[in-house]
Amino acid sequence: MNIAVIGTGYVGLVSGVCYAELGNRVYCVDKDPSKVDTLRAGGIPIYEPGLGDLSVRNAEAGRLSFTTDISEAIVEAELVIIAVGTPPLPGGEADMQYIEAAAREIGDAMNGYKVVCVKSTVPVGTNERVKAIIASRYTGDFDIASLPEFLREGTAVQDTMNPDRIIIGAESVKASELLTELHRPLTDQIIVTDIRSAEMIKYASNAFLATKISFINEIANICEKVGADVTEVAKGMGLDKRIGASFLKAGIGYGGSCFPKDTKALIQIAGNVEYDFKLLKSVVEVNQTQRYSVIDKLYQSLGSLSGKQIGVWGLAFKPETDDVREAPALEIIGRIIELGARPKVYDPIAMENFRKMYDHPAIEWCATAMEAVQGSHALCLLTEWKEFTEADLMAIEAALAEPVLIDGRNVFDMAQVRDSGLAYYPVGRPVQYIEKQYV
Repeated sequence: MNIAVIGTGYVGLVSGVCYAELGNRVYCVDKDPSKVDTLRAGGIPIYEPGLGDLSVRNAEAGRLSFTTDISEAIVEAELVIIAVGTPPLPGGEADMQYIEAAAREIGDAMNGYKVVCVKSTVPVGTNERVKAIIASRYTGDFDIASLPEFLREGTAVQDTMNPDRIIIGAESVKASELLTELHRPLTDQIIVTDIRSAEMIKYASNAFLATKISFINEIANICEKVGADVTEVAKGMGLDKRIGASFLKAGIGYGGSCFPKDTKALIQIAGNVEYDFKLLKSVVEVNQTQRYSVIDKLYQSLGSLSGKQIGVWGLAFKPETDDVREAPALEIIGRIIELGARPKVYDPIAMENFRKMYDHPAIEWCATAMEAVQGSHALCLLTEWKEFTEADLMAIEAALAEPVLIDGRNVFDMAQVRDSGLAYYPVGRPVQYIEKQYV
């Protein structure tokens, strides 16, 4: 199948490369000439395990090409996929300017029947808007479809090649059959529905997962007050098939490019039809508050933060990605600085991206994990990179000026911590004190 993918951001690039891996002929389009040059040279502008090798292999095989010319990409395409960004506007609603611009360019470049589908996360009714824009510039036959993505950063290639399900929203049999044929090698869990329902499925899925995260974090906060262990509570809950174990890991809240954006957008979508989505508003509020639990634990362990040096492990919103969008570290480090402390920060991948988004003279950028620990009055683990979860706790205790470890992701075993001599502050689990008080 000949496919054109418009946009080489996270979703577009991963999708295009993986469609080529399935044996299709794929053109990926981007307006940025430097990005296209990088991709043609075998580089990858994002960090995603396994993606670079797949891109190079398929380009060398002649199945994958990159261009800035949309007409070149879609002249022979049977399927045109819109995968441009829909960043949030100040009010929380999705910014549709890139979707609409792509639709206009597609309309101008159309040269025969094609299926045009939107893979970007978009408000309900967007596909109809795309159809109207294309039809205003092209009078021939075409179909539209919704093809929402469900990729997780860090495991996006695996998620694409082994999906839980494929959702196809289509208004014609011809379009649904083409998209079903494309995805049949991946899974037999292919759901064909109407376009508006497909658009809603993506928002509903992300909102529900965000709700599970905020719920278990609220349970964790209660556990801290009553002396229970949230990891045991979550384990017991997760064995109930009606609940499931996924997304029940307590911590400092969700971040990234999807959950924060999509929850706020769904609240805005509900507001546009005069519905007050109270539950989801609370989910967002809980998540915002949860990241500051790290600051509370710093006060609890150290007293005043003024003049203190605080080691920070992890800047990305999750491991195996360099994405720092909406990362809890942004607000936590900002608050540490406001309170007069000096952060020493380290992340194995996301340092450069974080520094572009938030740089401050008070921040010490460390070259290694242990450099961030050395001489600090406390260490805060914010991202559960393997490098951190396998760290030697006794070496950490020896390097710290005051042996305080705040584990925002609950990655360490309590017995292991007990032997280390650290004062250990996890989320929703019993604090492991040591006799000396740090003030």
